[in-house]
Amino acid sequence: MTEEKTVERQPGLTDIDLTGYDQIEVLGAREHNLKNIDVVIPRNKLVVVTGISGSGKSSLAFDTIYAEGQRRYMESFSAYARSFIGDMERPDVDKINGLSPVISIEQKTTSKNPRSTVGTTTEIYDFLRLLYARAGEAYSYVTGRKMERQSQDQIIDTILGQYEGQKITLLAPIIRSRKGHYRELFVQIAKTGYTKVRVDGAVQDIVPKMQLDRYKIHDIEIVIDRLVPKTEDRYRLSQSIQTAMKQGKGAMQMLDGEGKLIYFSQNLMDPESGISYDEPSPNSFSFNSPYGACPVCNGLGVVEEITEESVIPDKSLSISRGAIAPLGEYRELWIFKEIEAILKKYKLNLTTPVVKFPEELLHALMYGTEEEATVPSKKYVGEDYYSFKFEGIVNFLKRQQENSTDKIQEWLKDFMVVKKCPECEGARLKKESLFFKVAEKNISELARMDISELTEWFEDVESRMTNRQNIIGKEILKEIRKRIGFLLDIGLDYLTLDRPLRTLSGGEAQRIRLATQIGTQLVGVLYIMDEPSIGLHQRDNVKLIDSLKNLRDLGNTVLVVEHDKDMMLESDFILDIGPGAGRHGGQVVNQGTPEEFLKNQYVGVAGSSTTADYLSGRRAIEVPKERRKGNGKFLVIKNATGHNLKNVTLRLPLGRMVTITGVSGSGKSSLIHETLFPILNRHFFRSKRESLPFKSVDGLEHLDKVIEVDQSPIGRTPRSNPATYTGMFSEIRTLFAELPEAKIRGYKPGRFSFNVKGGRCEDCEGAGMKKIEMEFLPDVHVMCETCKGKRFNRETLEVRFKGKSIADVLDMTVEQALDFFASQPKILRKVTTMNDVGLGYITLGQHATTLSGGEAQRVKLAEELSKKDTGKTLYILDEPTTGLHFQDIAHLLDVLNKLADKGNTVLIIEHNLDVIKVSDHLIDLGPEGGNKGGYIIAEGSPEKVAEVKGSYTGKFLKMELAG
Repeated sequence: MTEEKTVERQPGLTDIDLTGYDQIEVLGAREHNLKNIDVVIPRNKLVVVTGISGSGKSSLAFDTIYAEGQRRYMESFSAYARSFIGDMERPDVDKINGLSPVISIEQKTTSKNPRSTVGTTTEIYDFLRLLYARAGEAYSYVTGRKMERQSQDQIIDTILGQYEGQKITLLAPIIRSRKGHYRELFVQIAKTGYTKVRVDGAVQDIVPKMQLDRYKIHDIEIVIDRLVPKTEDRYRLSQSIQTAMKQGKGAMQMLDGEGKLIYFSQNLMDPESGISYDEPSPNSFSFNSPYGACPVCNGLGVVEEITEESVIPDKSLSISRGAIAPLGEYRELWIFKEIEAILKKYKLNLTTPVVKFPEELLHALMYGTEEEATVPSKKYVGEDYYSFKFEGIVNFLKRQQENSTDKIQEWLKDFMVVKKCPECEGARLKKESLFFKVAEKNISELARMDISELTEWFEDVESRMTNRQNIIGKEILKEIRKRIGFLLDIGLDYLTLDRPLRTLSGGEAQRIRLATQIGTQLVGVLYIMDEPSIGLHQRDNVKLIDSLKNLRDLGNTVLVVEHDKDMMLESDFILDIGPGAGRHGGQVVNQGTPEEFLKNQYVGVAGSSTTADYLSGRRAIEVPKERRKGNGKFLVIKNATGHNLKNVTLRLPLGRMVTITGVSGSGKSSLIHETLFPILNRHFFRSKRESLPFKSVDGLEHLDKVIEVDQSPIGRTPRSNPATYTGMFSEIRTLFAELPEAKIRGYKPGRFSFNVKGGRCEDCEGAGMKKIEMEFLPDVHVMCETCKGKRFNRETLEVRFKGKSIADVLDMTVEQALDFFASQPKILRKVTTMNDVGLGYITLGQHATTLSGGEAQRVKLAEELSKKDTGKTLYILDEPTTGLHFQDIAHLLDVLNKLADKGNTVLIIEHNLDVIKVSDHLIDLGPEGGNKGGYIIAEGSPEKVAEVKGSYTGKFLKMELAG
């Protein structure tokens, strides 16, 4: 039995709620590296948990408090429901008192689904769909005229008022622009009692065995009545119109005295062209529904095409040397014989470079030809072996795409280029849906506006709407404005509603989920967040902090794992976990209100709180006395215009540490990730990824490679880990295979791989975990009972190096591996670089799915740093300080400085002022986000940018430099 513990209540905390507690008491927490700690967290406050990376912050917040909250929620299900889910493992903690319902808002839950957008996640788009379905006005996509609905009485009044005394013919349309012979249809019409039909504009009698040309497109209408309308014949006219509407399914046509065709409909119809729309519903405006999605791109807004450029990437090559990428170099295949026969007609051969081919020949090779060509016989000289019509490489690949195996589909992806859908031009919706308007805008035009623009548009939209629209839309508009307001409050005014969720950074996606939670107005909840300030400029940090305070003021407890200086100083309570990372952490080193915390007088463990030292200014990252001058060379990209960039010319000084700054949404990623990186990647590695538009690029000859280190996961399954990603595991397996015991048993390096049969545990197939698929919840991974998470079978684990099995090595931290592999230079180099970037606390075999975005980025950085550099490399890093404590940022800067000192160029996209102030050169974008951004407003040394009045970065930098 565990000894019952009690904790003294914090004085002055009186916010007792329904739980009966005024604080959350965590007693005996031992999850991961936590050292049996007792923690008291005040309720209904904004609490920040901080500490060095790997000290145990997430272990406390997510793996202990959130995991226990989730387990208690699962236990509230019925026994029947739990039989499907299974029991959740209890976190390693003695007791947690005062725990409310818990909601976790993490970064790793970003949806990869291309159909998830900012609008659908925040529900703003759902309300827009409702507004357009109920209050939208329909316009014809043919004439642009407003569509009309007509009741039967209105149609009668129109005919009597405008065509009285004229001879008219009432028609019921039954076939519109379709092929077929329609023999059975004519028999059916005749049986109903009608004698005449109008076929393709000509009225005919129905005769026996009547049929049409089945390969031509036809229009067929039944002649319902022919009459001269008079007021006294209103009843007959009414009956005929009713019959015509019934046969025509709500639509009818009329031929006037001059033979002109007039359209009438009870549905939405264009009286001029006769086109009609179905009655709109919210689904008509959903790109995730077949009723609203564009039929060409299925609501994705983009299509994958096989293009000439992707099939022939290098026209300087000949076909025999592999110019046609899907075919490769010349082999004895029929297709090469056929191509050779076509080339012969143009007096060319397979060794001629493609660049010398005439346009007509190139088109024939790509898209086929109707002209016959012949392959000569090898056996009988002068005779033809066979004749053929060439299908074309692109047509052949498209045919393979439609009906082929998954393996071929995967191979074909190399020749696919993603392009904007030609039908909807990226709007995702079918044509009819785009011609419903509110205040002269369709739903796609609103979805493409950024949030600040949308706010202005909705401000006085009532004045541009009709009375009917205002009555219908009153409540809907209130909901839309409320949700837009939440996005503005957390600094996401630069996003558009149609922006896919998978293109957002972890911090942006987390803040969108935060905005959705604020909208729910829940009370008495414990919210746990993981660094929500990531990707946010200092200017917008205030908005985020205010939003968290609003969530607190509603009556919730907000627990934030965070390193941001402003967030800590504005919080109600700070909890510092440390003093080191991994096994050196897991203890409370400081806690209290910001005022108490800064004094650093908490008596917990030996050693003071480094966080308090950095916050109070007792320690700091120093500004360099002298900044690098670089090598005097530049990489210049002229007139970049992608997304919101306004004809930007980027002059990147080489051989220096350069930081790209600017408010969120100002165009940093558009300029670097989507323009600069694809240009360089294409130049050095022949990548197929297209860059955003630009005019020209100069200075490529001054670099020899580009390396982008982003925050995407190093793997999507538990099989990926830092050891496999960095290539270290191959060296470790080779080392184990060289051991005497392994040689006696005949073990090769593959025996020590958990992905290969033989040495791995076959029960979990080397994963160490088993995936349990849930019916209505996310999949859960549980430890394999056979190998207890070790991944290997007993025989493999019997081979030991320095007393450690291969599984023990994977369980080592990077820090432990430094000593263990001291005599193995190849492995040591990789381990040392991982330690240098502040990853000493992670284990070599830690599952990739458990690494944060910042940790994944540093693993990639370590992998690149362990390679030998050339001094002419460009490194691109996107917010490398994500998840890093002040102390770790200092370590990271040491590594980046070493790279720049060797002559390499280090390009960093960053908001962190500690990184910005030590850079050699800054390029600041702005002035605002979204459409109001996209300009370079300042560039030069940090001191120079600090003096630029229009720069928000400069304003905060000036204060930072002044101390």
